[in-house]
Parts: sequence; structure tokens; C-alpha cells
Amino acid sequence: MRRTSRSGGNTVSPANALRTKILDAVLQPVWVVDLDGRVVFANPASVAVLGYHDASELHGRQSHDTLHNRRPNGSPYPVEECPMLAPRLTGEDGHGEDEWFIRRDGSMFPVEWWSAPIDLEDGRGAVLTFVDLTERLAAEKAEREREAAEIREAESRAAQRRLVEGTTRVRAQMARDIHDGAQQRLVALIIDLQLLREDADVGLTETLGEAIEHTAEAIDELRTLAAGMHPAILTARGLFPAVQALARRSPVPVTVHGDVPDRLDPAIEANAYYFVSEALTNVAKHAHASRIDVRLRLDDDLSVIVSDDGTGGATIDGLATGLAGLRDRVTALDGTFDLASPPGFGTTLRATIPARGSAGPNEVA
Repeated sequence: MRRTSRSGGNTVSPANALRTKILDAVLQPVWVVDLDGRVVFANPASVAVLGYHDASELHGRQSHDTLHNRRPNGSPYPVEECPMLAPRLTGEDGHGEDEWFIRRDGSMFPVEWWSAPIDLEDGRGAVLTFVDLTERLAAEKAEREREAAEIREAESRAAQRRLVEGTTRVRAQMARDIHDGAQQRLVALIIDLQLLREDADVGLTETLGEAIEHTAEAIDELRTLAAGMHPAILTARGLFPAVQALARRSPVPVTVHGDVPDRLDPAIEANAYYFVSEALTNVAKHAHASRIDVRLRLDDDLSVIVSDDGTGGATIDGLATGLAGLRDRVTALDGTFDLASPPGFGTTLRATIPARGSAGPNEVA
């Protein structure tokens, strides 16, 4: 004789009672529908996820009409098109991850589901289980957004680098054009004027002398302009000698330390040079410093450090100090920029720029 127990007024076999206990303990939502698609079992996990208080609120209700009767856009979802209940008719397993369920409060959430046929006392039904995909989809969306942001950032850096490299080439070409073009013609003009003055009447000698003087001044101005565009020493001798030349012209005493190779990529040389140049100008204008240290070092990266003993308190505001421009110049070359400027203790600017090539020592006494 088969022993039975009673639960809720229904006769339940010991085997079924055990299966019910097991399903109740499962953390994943599970429910069972009969041949008519009505809910005959719902474990506590499914009750909780769907927002109900007790399984009795689901028992006897049409599963599709209760949990799955509309699409996320609000349009009706006919039960004939629903694949989840098909196993009770076909006897074949089903699976999907493009469905949305409806909670008790009417809100919808994405799910991945599995469905399998099950033989019940009154015919074939289906046992269903699902996973709430809300967190997973949110994480995937965040990951896609992060990757898209990284792509945009990489594209922006690439565009900035192309701009920096293009600007470096244009400035160098303009400096050469000034030197080889207008400056050389003015030098030739001075020679012609000097020859003309030797044979001129006394009355023209003074006038020709003034013309020669003005022409010489124009040459000096062109040299200064060309040097501002792209210093000749940077082109001819490289970064370290060019920074030494900057130090000699600084109104604040500058000591240069370090070691760099003879030559680097032109864009790296130019932007490291202007990083130091603009940093020295900032110190002279704002820091009230008595000395400046510049340190250059090359390992796998080029490290440029400019520190002073001034008043400190500098911030990157993009306006008064120009530090935002220094940062942008470095980051355009995939480098990093650091600022340390505690009030009363001076300012240190550090640029680290990826560079290639071997280093050779160049020391400054």
C-alpha cells in the first residue's frame, strides 16, 4: 500500500512531497504548468522574483496570461506564438534568452529561460526555470559603453597626436622657409646695399647706411620668429642642447640634469622642448621662484620634470597658468602629466611620454 501525506487538502505521495521540498530549496526560479498552461507549482524563488507574496497567488492561473502576455514595447504577445509552453505539446525541450516576464506590479524584466516536458497525473505539462538578466544586461551595457568610451578616447588621442605631429612638421617647414627664403634674400640685399654705399655719393651714404641697419634689424626679427616656430638648435642638435639653450635665456636661474639619446622622434622632441619652454615661462611669470631644476631622462619613456622653489598653489584651470595646455601637449602623445604644487613649497611638473630609441649620457655641469 502506497503511503501518502496531505498538503493543503490534496493527497501527496511521499515521492512528490520530497520533490516539492527539493524544488522549494532550489535558489533558481522554477514553476510547473499543466496541459492547459495553468500554474500548478511555483517555488519560493520564482514567487519572490515575480513579486508575489505566496505561491497560492499563482496556482491555477494561466501562466502566459499572467507572466508573459505582452512584449516590452507594450504590444500583445499571443500565446500561440510563445515557445515556452510548447514542450507540453511537442514533448521537446525549449530554451530562449530574448523574452521578458511581467512582475506582479506590472513591471517587466529580461530573462533567459529553459522549458522541458513533464508527465503529470492529468497529462503532459511543462517545467520551466528562468534567470533574471537585468543585472547581466546592465553590466554588458556598461561594458559596451566603457569600450565605446575607450575607443572614442583612443580616437581622440590619435587625432590629437596627428595634429601635434602635423603642427611640428609645419612649424619646422615654416622656420626653414624663413631661413632659406626671406632671410637669405635680406642678407643678399644687405650685401647689395653695402656695395652700393661704397660707390655712392656722400649724400646717399647716410641713407644707405640706415637702409642697411633696418634690413639687419629685419633679419634679426625673422631669426627670432623662426626660432619661436621651431628653434634651429632643436633641429640641428636635438632636445638636450635645445633645453640647455632655454636655460641660458631664462630670467630665473635654471639647472639642467639628465641623460637623453642624441635624437628622438621630431614630434616628441618638439613637444618636450615646448613643455620645458612654457613651464619656464610660467615660473617666471607666476611662481616668484629663485631657482628651477629641469630633469630629462629616457628609459622606455621620456621623463621631463620641471620643479621650482616658488610659492606653489598652482592649479590646472586652463586660463591663468597655462598648465592645461601643457597637459594637453603631453597627453596628445599618449603621455601622462602630473602636477604637485603645495602652497608655500614650490611646484613640480612631470611629463612622461612614450619614446623609442637608446639613450646616451649628456651631462650638464
